[in-house]
Amino acid sequence: MALRGQLALVTGGSLGIGLAVAHALADEGCRLIICGRDQARLDRAQKELSAKGTKIIALPCDVRDPASVQRMFGEIKKKLTTLDMLVNGAGIAHPFRPTSEVPFAEWNDVIATNLTGTFLITQAALPMMPRGAAIANILSMSARRAFPNLSAYTASKFGALGFTNTLREELRRQGIRVIAVLPGSTDTPIWNTLWPEAPREKMIRPETVAEALVSALKLPPESTVEELAIMPTGGPL
Repeated sequence: MALRGQLALVTGGSLGIGLAVAHALADEGCRLIICGRDQARLDRAQKELSAKGTKIIALPCDVRDPASVQRMFGEIKKKLTTLDMLVNGAGIAHPFRPTSEVPFAEWNDVIATNLTGTFLITQAALPMMPRGAAIANILSMSARRAFPNLSAYTASKFGALGFTNTLREELRRQGIRVIAVLPGSTDTPIWNTLWPEAPREKMIRPETVAEALVSALKLPPESTVEELAIMPTGGPL
């Protein structure tokens, strides 16, 4: 399926895997909407992507906040009626710590961003998505494998995978593909929070994840990748 000219919304599109996906889609000739919480980062990403000749809209949005999500979609619907691709890339982590020491505010923030945010954005986007559209949720290998001292992050990703799988079954008859993307350790700024001393030289690059996702999105419409796992060759860190 040729992607040229299609419209994609990428949340968390100003940093990490989200930004890499935005670049990869721009290289395919897609039109883009990116959103994020940090206006300065959004401005930089918009400038980078515009330099490729991409038609891009950059909008501030806090995916945790239903009102912020509705404001963003209100702006989108002033200009556009159809959305071909949604990439839920917004996500945060927390420092390694045992469950007994996880502050409630930290737990809430991670769940709200990684799980509830994916739900809010998807629910708002669905009325704009026609048959043949695609949704890709950027999750983590932590959606399948639990690690100690990562209770909030792991719970958010397990939950997001359950949501993704449910959504896929709901949308099959509408012809909307739903892809769970499960990257292993990826060299992004999230490690500044998660594990600052992590051996990033052993990790996969965000561009690799983006390349794999674009390949899945380009499959013919009668086929789909349901779960896309990309791991470092050496295995989990």
